[in-house]
This record gives sequence, C-alpha cells and structure tokens, in this order.
Amino acid sequence: MSEEKTFRVEHREGGVAVLIMDVPGASMNTLRGDFNAEFAGAFDALETDPTVKAVVFASGKPGSFIAGADIGMLDAIDTAAGAAAVSRAGQAAMDRVAAFPKPVVAAIDGACLGGGLEVALACHGRVCTERAKLGLPESQIGLLPGAGGTQRLPRLIGLQDALDLMLTGKQVDARKAKKLGLVDEVVEPSILVDVAAQHAVRLAGEGHLEEEGVFERFDGSDALKELAMARNPVGRKVVFDAARKQLHKKTRGNYPAQEKILDVVKVGLADGMRAGLEAEASAFGELVMSPQSEALRSIFFATQVMKKDSGVDDPSVKPREVQRLGMLGAGLMGAGIAYVTATIAKKPVRLKDRDAKGVLWGLRYCRDLLDGRVKRKKMTPMKADQLMMQISGATDYSGFADCNVVVEAVFEDLALKQRMVRDVEAHGPEGVIFASNTSSLPITQIADAAAKPENVIGMHYFSPVHKMPLLEIIVTEKTSDEVTATCVKLGKKQGKTVIVVKDGVGFYTTRILAPMMNEAAHILSEGVAIDRIDRALLDFGFPVGPMKLTDEVGIDVGAKVGKIMVQAFGDRMVPPAGMDKLVADDRKGRKNGRGFYAYEGGKSKGVDTSVYEVLGVTPTNETLSNDDIAWRCALMMVNEAVLCFQEGILRSARDGDIGAIFGLGFPPFTGGPFRFVDLHGPDAIVKRMQAFEKQYGSRFAPAPLLLAMAAQGLTFHGAGAVQPGQDVPQTVIDTSARP
Repeated sequence: MSEEKTFRVEHREGGVAVLIMDVPGASMNTLRGDFNAEFAGAFDALETDPTVKAVVFASGKPGSFIAGADIGMLDAIDTAAGAAAVSRAGQAAMDRVAAFPKPVVAAIDGACLGGGLEVALACHGRVCTERAKLGLPESQIGLLPGAGGTQRLPRLIGLQDALDLMLTGKQVDARKAKKLGLVDEVVEPSILVDVAAQHAVRLAGEGHLEEEGVFERFDGSDALKELAMARNPVGRKVVFDAARKQLHKKTRGNYPAQEKILDVVKVGLADGMRAGLEAEASAFGELVMSPQSEALRSIFFATQVMKKDSGVDDPSVKPREVQRLGMLGAGLMGAGIAYVTATIAKKPVRLKDRDAKGVLWGLRYCRDLLDGRVKRKKMTPMKADQLMMQISGATDYSGFADCNVVVEAVFEDLALKQRMVRDVEAHGPEGVIFASNTSSLPITQIADAAAKPENVIGMHYFSPVHKMPLLEIIVTEKTSDEVTATCVKLGKKQGKTVIVVKDGVGFYTTRILAPMMNEAAHILSEGVAIDRIDRALLDFGFPVGPMKLTDEVGIDVGAKVGKIMVQAFGDRMVPPAGMDKLVADDRKGRKNGRGFYAYEGGKSKGVDTSVYEVLGVTPTNETLSNDDIAWRCALMMVNEAVLCFQEGILRSARDGDIGAIFGLGFPPFTGGPFRFVDLHGPDAIVKRMQAFEKQYGSRFAPAPLLLAMAAQGLTFHGAGAVQPGQDVPQTVIDTSARP
C-alpha cells in the first residue's frame, strides 16, 4: 500500500495548476523536514509540465493555510550546526518557489503563521480570505524566522513594518495585511482559489517575477522614505539604533531572539539577500540551542497539551453543558468575567449587583470594551450590539433559574460569600454550580454553607479579565470531577489557559505572590529606593516591579491578604514593621491616587517620596546590589511554589510554571519557577537561599523538597522527575549548612 501524500495537484482551465498541501491525519498543516523531497518533486513536475502556465499554492484544510513549522522536530537537534542545517534546508525550499519560472500565488485561508507565511512570502503573489491571520511569531518561542522570512518580509512591506511584526510576533488580520502590502487581494472564502488563479494568470502575462524588484511597490513619499531607511547606510543606522534602544527598554536584554532578528535583517539589507540568508541560518542555529528558546518552547508545548486537559484524571468524566452564566457582582472583575463569557464563550450572562448603579456600571464597562474594538476596526457596530444583547442585568435573582453556573466576584468577606451560596442554591436550577472568584479565602470554608458542597468550586480570574490569560480553578475534597471538568471547559471557551489546583489558603498564585511582594517590602524597609527595587525586578524579567504591582492590586487589599497569609503560614509571611502605617495614611494605590507612586489622572507620575516619611525610611541604601534585590524576591516566590508542589496543591510542575508565568508574569524566558530550579540546579538554589537565610532570617529556609532534590540531583521536569505531593525522603536532607 502506497504512503499517503502531503501534496497533490489539480489542473484547471487556462493552464493553472493548484498545488494543494494537505497533511494526512492532521487538522491543520504544519511544515516538517521530511516534506522537503515531496515538495521539491511537486515543483519539479510543475516546471517541466508544458501545460502549466501558473501555479496556485493552496491548503486542503478549510479555514487553515499553514499554521507554521512543527517545532517538535527541533527537540531532536543537539547542535547549533544541526539546527542551522534545518534552516538552510527550509531556505532552499523557499528559494525553489521564489525562483520558479512560472508565477506562484498563495491562496491563504485562516492561519498563515511562521513557516506558513514564509511559504507565502516566497510566492510571487498572495490572495487571502477575510478570516486570514498572518504573522511570524517565532520570537515568542525564542527563535527567528529560519526559512528566509527575515529577508523577504522587509523587502515586501518595508523595514519598519517588518521589524514590528517580527520583533513582537504579533498577527495581523486580512484588512491590516492588505494595508501593509502583505497580500494583494482579500476575498470571500468561496472564491479564494478562483481569484488566486486569475492573479497567477495575470502575473504570467506580465512576466515580472524578480524578487529584488519588490521595493518598487512603494511610490511617492513612501518610496523615498523606504529607500532612505533600507538602502541608505546612514538611514539604516538610525532605524536600527532606535529599534535596538526601544527593544532593550522592553526586553532588558533577556530575549536574544529579538536582538538576532535585528542583526540578520541589517546584514541582509547591507550585504544582500545571500548574506542575509546565511546570517539567518547561523542565528537560527544558535537560538535553537539557547536556554531561553528551550524554556519558551516548553511553555508553548505545555499550553498545547493543556488544551486537551479536562482538569481531572478520570477520562470517563464528561463536563455538563453550560447554557447560561450568572454573575454576582458587577464591579471590575464581575463585569470582566461577564464580558469574556458573552463575547468569547458566546454564552448569555445575567449580571447582578446590589443596586441599579452597580449593574449599570458593569454594563457600561462591557459596552466600553466593545466600543473600543469597534473603534479599532476589530468588530462591526452591529456585531458589538449583538454581543451586548447577551448581557442582561438585575438587582435580584430574577433570571437565575436557568443559570447552570453562577460565579461570584464580591467583597472578600466569608460570611457574605456563604450567604450567596445559600441564595444561589435557593434561586438557581437543580445542581447549579457555584464558583467563587476569591483570591485568598479557602473554597472549603465557602462550601461549608452549601447544601451540595460537591457543586462548589473556585474560579480565580486575574485583572483585567479580558487581557489576563490565566484562570486558576480551585477544587476542594468534595468538589465533584464533573463540576471541575465543566468549569475547565467553560474557562477554555472564555479564552483562558486553565490550571486546576487543590484548595488551601491563597491557593497557588496568591500564595506564591505574597512572599515575593513581602520581601520587596523588607528590602524597602532596609532603605532601598522604591524605583530601584522595581527596576531590579524588571531587569530580572518581570513585566512589572513589586512596588508598582502593590499599587495596582491595592495596598489595602494586600494588607488584608497579608494578614490571612501570616495566620496560615507564620514567620515567612510576616511583613516588616511599620507597613500598617500605609493603610492608616489612606494609601490604597492607583485606585485612590496615593501609593508608593504618585498618580495624576490615573497615570503614574513617579515615586511619591512622601511615602518614605510615612514609613520612617531613608532611601539611601546603595550597598545592596540589584542582583541581590531581584534574587531575594524571586527566590521567595520559587520556594513557595516548591512548597505548594510538595504539599500536592499543584497537579504538576507544568501547571506551576504556566500559572506563575500567565498569572503573575514570572519571567517567561526561564520557563517558570520549576524550570528555573532545573536550569540553575537545586543545589545552587539551596546554597543561595541558605546564604540569604543566614543574613536575613528563617523566611529563606529552603523547602524540604528542594533540600532533598539538591542531595539527590533530582529535577522537576524530564525522566524520573519528582511528583507533586510525594513523600520527601527526610534521610537525605542535609541540615548541617543551616544557620
């Protein structure tokens, strides 16, 4: 029996051949190295066929062109030279298309990403549908486009726009792609191949396929501007210097892929296409072997696996169907949850608050988000109106009789939440699921008020809900697997990456964030300036510093959660003396314009130096290095994450890494707290913590599991990795180095 083919050809009238890519057994096309021979063979046959005058390259997957390369194949490569060879093979395949003597037009429907866009760039023309998404997202996994993309994109759409796409990895829709010159035409899916064929025939008649002539698509002032930037050495220097400065401001030098992209694009524009391609292949090889790319690829693979994870271990458990969501509390969190439910999950929402003013605020918040999308031309006014009609409001429980799931996002008061459990069971349908959005109160205590505690669960969203990707689901000993699976499925429909953790004070994310922010407060109390603390953590790779984050969360909220943490975990969560003075001084952070930073019109105006006087601190400590500041804060988070893992709060190290990165901004290029331990080695982590323990006290005592792993050389990931909740082998724990 013959092997299934990936490429097939359909012939049309007028001498047009449609080359269709359709990877057998896959829902979407991805590029693999073992396709090269068949790919080349298909083009060889088309070139020698005298009946073929033009070619359309299309996908056999409706709604998807090519989603990119199969990056899993990179795991088998163990040298930079081997990875560079993969890049050169991809470049050769794209060169075959670009140099093809007959015009080739890409017919793009849906995802055209990474290697998929590189295929399209190598073609002589591009036609896409209205639902197309185009981009080169390689930088998001620590790589650069390795099949000619760094060279062809600037030549097609211009230097600045090309750098923007490659450095950010963002995707553009069909409208934006047409505006950039990335595609030639945008059409309905039903006529995509027909229009692409017409375009190919037109190109065949014009007979102009030279790659180097693409700069000529610019005219007038745009042409002069592009020539000044891309072809003039002085102009290039200005552009690249500015881009590098802006890039470093964002990445702090922690992401080498973006730096390499600038380097190889610059080489190609200065020394020509061939030199640029060789620089691209060499840089690709180096990046594949970098720890940053390995970590970022691990995040990508983890999120792909999690898309299929039901949140429970029993594969026979099936989630319930959710027809309608009830939302208690129409504030920032409640309205945000209502918005993603109505607009992404496409489920109707009943939004309840204690008075009409609260309900109207929540509805206005959702309306403003939709209007923003209309203004950015991401949605039509009619579509926005249709989605808004999915959200209704009330000041009582009318309309809750058919809400399968009810989420509460009210004030952090246990008695209030328990009363709401009883109210929802009384007014909701039989078996209604009650989900709490609390960030710290144990779900078990909330469920104590329920007649059916098996239907009570935690759904911890992050603010702002429409932007933050994580949903932390918290299960108690009594929560049913069916309820868990239902809420996991709902969360995914809302567009969230979902982790499931066991109940406990602070769950996982709040629990590991608290000691980090607490350590920042200790450092402040030692006389280190607020902005220097934040800058040190930004340089380390966090998206926001702990002092500014405290302002964002709310100093009053942090103080309330802090007391809960101290009560549960004791000394390692005790804040430095005097922090209560901030609350007494009515400093709540951004929300009332008074915090560690000063605010005007909701925008930060720099450190509020009066806070030092309130705390009795003189910010003159320059002896503590930025490196020590960052490591002290980061290790408090890492150690607490290990304790959560040791106690079985987490289902896996993977979930712990994803939760910390997606929910709290732990530096993605490290792969998360558990890969961070693997990267540096448990022994090195323990030694650094013990040094801090001698200097700063018992809050730096390493988790018993870390000590055991250091003694045995164990890891969190890979073969033979430790498992959540397993017994710590006390006999191997060496305490001789402890103070």
